[in-house]
This record gives sequence, C-alpha cells and structure tokens, in this order.
Amino acid sequence: MHTAVQLSPLRRRAVLVALAGAPLAASYRAAQAQVGDINDAINKAGRQRMLSQRMAKAWLAVGLEIEPARAQRILGDSMALFDRQFVELKAYAPTSDIRATYVSLEAVWSEFKAALVGAAPGKPLAPQLISLDARVLQLAHQGTVQLEKHSARPVGRLVNVAGRQRMLSQRMAKFYLAQSWKIDLPDAGKELDKAREEFIAGLKTLRDAPEATPAIHQQLELAQQQWVFFQNALERGIEVGKSSQRAAQVFASSENILQLMDQITGLYARLSAA
Repeated sequence: MHTAVQLSPLRRRAVLVALAGAPLAASYRAAQAQVGDINDAINKAGRQRMLSQRMAKAWLAVGLEIEPARAQRILGDSMALFDRQFVELKAYAPTSDIRATYVSLEAVWSEFKAALVGAAPGKPLAPQLISLDARVLQLAHQGTVQLEKHSARPVGRLVNVAGRQRMLSQRMAKFYLAQSWKIDLPDAGKELDKAREEFIAGLKTLRDAPEATPAIHQQLELAQQQWVFFQNALERGIEVGKSSQRAAQVFASSENILQLMDQITGLYARLSAA
C-alpha cells in the first residue's frame, strides 16, 4: 500500500538541493547553456511541455514502484532541466507577451515543483498533481506557439510538431500509469486515446514534410518502429495479474521513443537555422 509520507522541512530542502544538482539525462548533456536562436528557443520551449508530462509520469512510476531508482533519477533530471531551460527562455523572451507567459509559468512551476517533492508519491495526491502538470503544460505550450509565430518561418512549425511528439509520448505513458494505479481520473482513457491519435498524425506530418532530409527520414523510420512497440504495450491494457509488468513496458517504451523524437526535433531545429 502506498501512503503519502510528509517530509520534514530539512529533508524537503535536501531533496530540492539534490534535484537541482542532479545530472542531466545523457541525451540532453550536449544542449547549449543558453538559447542560441529562435529555432533553439522553439525546441527548448517545446521540451518544457514534454517535461511537464515526464515528471508526472516518473512521479507515478515511483509511487507504483516501477523501476523506482530509474524513475526517481528521471524525475530529478527532468526537474533540473526544466529549471535551467525556464531561466534561459525567460531571459530570451523576444516580446513582452512571451515574457508575460513565462512570468505566469514561473508561479505555476513553483507550485508543481513543490508538489513533486513535498511528499512521497501517494495515490491520494495524484489527482492534484496531475491537475498541476496540466497547468504547466498549458503555459509551456502557449510559450512554444508564441515563439513559433514570432519566428514566422515555415520550418518553425515542424520544430513545434516534432517537439510536441515528445510531450505526447510522455502524456500517453502518464495516463496509462494513472489507470494502472486506478487513480480517479474520469477522462484518463479518453485523453490517452486523443494523445495517441495526435501522435500518429504528427508522425505523418513529419514524414510528408518536403523539408525533411534523408537523415530526418532515417530517424523517423526508427521512431516508427519504436512506436509499434510502444503502441503494442499501450493496447495490451491493464490485465489482471500483469498490471505491473505492462506498466513497466509502457514506462520503458515511452523513454525510448522520447529519445528518438528529441533527436528528430533537434535535426529540424538545426535545419531551420541553416
């Protein structure tokens, strides 16, 4: 049975300090220390959307005791990366409207972060945490769209679409884990199906884009293959006696497809900057 264990103020501070200094995931270590240009900004802003869902997914995985050490590491890495990119994006904001979005996001992110580390993951806390991740996602998406419009370049849209695939992969896994834990979320199944349909449509958009290079098509083919594994895991559903095994497969597959979609987004970002 999973219960919410309150952390002492000293322990909570230690967790926050540890997370702030947590090493980044290997695929992000080469990321620039600051926003390089508008395309890099769209990429990083879009990655914030993904991180909102990935943090919630990892929190649920810890609560479900699915690869808890790895899930805790992913949570810490994601929080550290969100913090760093938030500072970069707020400093870069090229218009007052975009800056206002990040000012609004700052307060919501602070609340979400406190919920992530304020207590050990527990089933009664999950609905509120998922409500907070939705607010972070909404503002992160708003900032991404504003930056895309500011770029006024056609390929900026493809950077956005590719980046959104990252978020959708994590969103599907999050709702699957919530269902596996039997969290009271009436729309979880509907939201999972919606994210799946949008992911399939996004892959088609990226494949059909005339701007896609052979290198991008090669990575998209790998993503398509990984999507088959991920979709199979999702479609197996929550089987009696196999719930934990299925959830672990979804958790692992979502990380694999995330890495590929992040690489593809980076390829589009560099293409549009050329």
